[in-house]
Amino acid sequence: MIFRRRGRNGGSAIAEPPPRIEEEFSGTDGELFAEIEALTDENRSTRDLDRERRLLRLRHLAGVRLLDQGGSAIDYPSPDFARLPTAEGLPEIDPADLTPELLRAGILRDGSLLVRGLIDREDALGFAAEIDRAFAERDRRDAGETPVADYYEEFLIDPRFSAPMSRDWIKVGGGVLAVDSPRLAFQMLEMFAKAGFDQLIPGYLGERSSISAQKTTLRKADPEVSRGWHQDGAFMGAVRSLNVWVSLSRCGDEAPGLDIVPRRLEDLVELGGEGTILSYQVSQQTAEKAAAETPIIRPIFEPGDVLFFDELCLHQTAAEPSMPNPRFAIESWFFGPSAFPGDYAPLAY
Repeated sequence: MIFRRRGRNGGSAIAEPPPRIEEEFSGTDGELFAEIEALTDENRSTRDLDRERRLLRLRHLAGVRLLDQGGSAIDYPSPDFARLPTAEGLPEIDPADLTPELLRAGILRDGSLLVRGLIDREDALGFAAEIDRAFAERDRRDAGETPVADYYEEFLIDPRFSAPMSRDWIKVGGGVLAVDSPRLAFQMLEMFAKAGFDQLIPGYLGERSSISAQKTTLRKADPEVSRGWHQDGAFMGAVRSLNVWVSLSRCGDEAPGLDIVPRRLEDLVELGGEGTILSYQVSQQTAEKAAAETPIIRPIFEPGDVLFFDELCLHQTAAEPSMPNPRFAIESWFFGPSAFPGDYAPLAY
């Protein structure tokens, strides 16, 4: 395989294939995470493409090391049901009230938890505009032109991971992989840190987590995007997971949102049935049966709202041709190394 990297001024350089990820940093785990922190601090002051590329590589290596160590099956936090409000549909909580214990209670009772305004609204709107730019740069690449590498440059995972990147499928679904945009990957993780995810997520999963190169997607979903009920556990297997779904635009009415079964399901539901196309999809009839007496909901999300759920949440994209706008969002799955999905490529968070 030839490794070709396009420069920001349109140049193209051919080099040897990149080394296996273990060869990219020889220091200890502590030194590796210290290097990630130091480069992150530098990049906050002065944005630099090569530094952002390097951060992605080092996070990939750190994720590999976490997997190699195996992690340990630590209990989830004790659910704080007493502080979980009741409401029709999904209860909503303020960012100041969010704890790992309350998050666990929401997932165990309602299948998910909605936190309004957890991401700063202006940050969310600004990031949506950046996603639009990443889509435009990918379109330039697809047209045979040279994209601006800050916004679109396909990330190479270590060859030990065999799960496909499925970029064509991601594109059809209205997405760009976060790792394929060095600039946006950095900004995304900075937004997460600002929202307190670096304490919340390990507090929930019980261990230092990683995201997956194949399962962290920047979305621009048009009203014509395909829909289909599913539980992500149907194709990820037994995992220790938390999905962080961030709305970057108003959606659910004027743009595609999410249809959700707002109750805890203890296992995977039956696959297939009328109207399903893909092997992991669930029919409308099965979704309604799973919802039982709890009505299926379609929340209205505002920029900066965050929905948390795990691999058992039954949901689908809520898209109607009559919706006038696209929906911008981030879908990011976090996994504990004790139960990371199959052949997916990790990036330590």
